[in-house]
Amino acid sequence: MADRENELAELEKQAEDPNLWDDPENAQQVMKGISDIREEINGWASFEKRINDISELASLEDETLRADLEPEIDAIEKELEKRELNTLLSGKYDKGNALLAIHAGAGGTDSQDWAAILQRMYLRWCESKGYQAEILDLTEGEEAGIKSATISVTGRYAYGYLRPEKGVHRLVRLSPFDTNHRRHTSFALIEILPEVDNTSEITITPDEIRIDVYKSSGAGGQNVQKNSTAVRITHLASGLVVSCQNERSQTQNRENAMRVLKARLLEIKQAAQDKQMADLRGEYTKAEWGSQIRSYVLHPYQMVKDHRTDYEMGNTQAVLDGNLDGFIEAYLKNNIDNG
Repeated sequence: MADRENELAELEKQAEDPNLWDDPENAQQVMKGISDIREEINGWASFEKRINDISELASLEDETLRADLEPEIDAIEKELEKRELNTLLSGKYDKGNALLAIHAGAGGTDSQDWAAILQRMYLRWCESKGYQAEILDLTEGEEAGIKSATISVTGRYAYGYLRPEKGVHRLVRLSPFDTNHRRHTSFALIEILPEVDNTSEITITPDEIRIDVYKSSGAGGQNVQKNSTAVRITHLASGLVVSCQNERSQTQNRENAMRVLKARLLEIKQAAQDKQMADLRGEYTKAEWGSQIRSYVLHPYQMVKDHRTDYEMGNTQAVLDGNLDGFIEAYLKNNIDNG
């Protein structure tokens, strides 16, 4: 904690500079850094006080009092586990917000339904963690489910906790869309991108992009916008295309599309750096679509298993209802050096 206090002192010294706001972008980063570190230091101080208070009460050797203290002791133990887990989230963007993208794989209606199930699962998980989830873009399937969705997840450590979910998710079940009720395997790809707070890290000039506007689409034509509010942005150099149509305002959709584009460009930048380092070590392995990270089996038995950690749960419904913490914690504890 001494290192964090020194870091806070350095940032507070920068904040005292009368010329700080000559660069508003840098000033905002300095003030955000001060706020984040103060929150962390105050949180640990409060937690330490709780431990000291409970220790003093427990030392009174009053059996009746000890029984009353058990709920607080349990709460402290859970808080300690959470704080220990947070220490594993040391990556550059782990403490920040995230963008979660879901893409249905090949397989038509079954895969699109699977993508919708995953969307519900992640929205439930966000709710359980107290994160704010906002659907920025959604493309519905022709018969059921969704083809793709992009969700903004806002909250402390959102990216760090969601990072382990990146990859291909595989579902095995009896298809509700097959008249013969045969077993089908469906795939969906989950992307986890860090939100770019510092706009100087990824800069996009007007001549680097093409912006197209069009009318939003909706299932069955009921919610189709009469005006052209949907926005599609093409990054000319990379060929990246992002779209947003969930807001009724063209301006809001444009802002959201730029958020997603910056996050995708940042991912490309990071991937290039990671590949360069891995090539130097002779360790680079290309990720392929078929290399699923997790399987959700609903038939002929029930089991959700993560293939990277071997962590598994038999209660598939609980997992699909958003109980993902066990999988996330297992991955983080097995990949301490991968921040």
